[in-house]
Amino acid sequence: MTSGNTTPAIPQASETTSGNTRRSRTVALPGPYAQILTDYATALQRSPLADSSKTKYHSRLRGYLAWLADQVAAGALDGDPLTDPISATGAVRDFRRHLKNGRRAPNTIDTYLSAIDDFYARRGLGKPQARRERDSRRTAPRALDSRRARRYIRHVQLVADPREKALALLPYFAGLRIAEVVGLDLADVRLSARKGELRIRGKGRDGGKIRHLPVHPDLRQALTDWLQARADWNGAESTAVFLNQRGGRLTDRAARTIITSLGEACGINDDPTEPFGPHVLRHTFATQLIRDGKDPILVAELLGHGSLDTTRRYALPTEADKAAALDALITDH
Repeated sequence: MTSGNTTPAIPQASETTSGNTRRSRTVALPGPYAQILTDYATALQRSPLADSSKTKYHSRLRGYLAWLADQVAAGALDGDPLTDPISATGAVRDFRRHLKNGRRAPNTIDTYLSAIDDFYARRGLGKPQARRERDSRRTAPRALDSRRARRYIRHVQLVADPREKALALLPYFAGLRIAEVVGLDLADVRLSARKGELRIRGKGRDGGKIRHLPVHPDLRQALTDWLQARADWNGAESTAVFLNQRGGRLTDRAARTIITSLGEACGINDDPTEPFGPHVLRHTFATQLIRDGKDPILVAELLGHGSLDTTRRYALPTEADKAAALDALITDH
């Protein structure tokens, strides 16, 4: 029987076969399951997830695989949960029930389910249909609908100067946080006539993970125009992509003001509960990709999310979705 230990780059929190975390010992997994865990650890190494998330996912999956091995040995499962999506959903629901019976905290159960979702997605089986214990937000973050998104893009293209245009399109076409936008250095932007790449340092307690993003054609043109115009600005010798009038790096606050003003000018800053700003453009980027059926793991990597739970918020209904659902009701007029 193998020990089930994986590459040392992912620190391990030991798991008992019951799914409880223990510091005293590591439960050995049967050979096939140990190899599955090793393969998963290798896949995690290539993921942009934060190191803390990688460690937690690895630990949680170990607990699930240990439980799964026990269930298989006892003949308690129908089908093969490692190859069949329907069997996987049944097994994960049973495991969730097992954790609840063990009085595990709701947040702990949800982190198990997030790790298991990630595991099955990487195996190509899709996300098992197991309900989360805690979902405090039942509505997706605010995003622009297609009409308002087009209005914003059209307005920016028509009225913004080269600096403002590139600045205002980055959160929408690349899904960047505003801090990531103003944090860009010239060396982080690689453009050619037909393609481009952005090197982004994200946020997080692990110091910010580096991710590389392709550049949308409309954004590539805006960045090209700005970099050409930038040569005549004060501070052109600076490493910062976006400069202020004095030649220094543009601040987070100034960038927000520029984008918010553009939104107000085209009439999309009309929601008092969640005012328009760069974050709404980032939400719009994510929402459009998720609703177009893109893999949540891919979207998480593009956004620099450390947890898939954060990305899954964009699959929740919007307030507009809820209102539109009422149109299906029959009336007498």
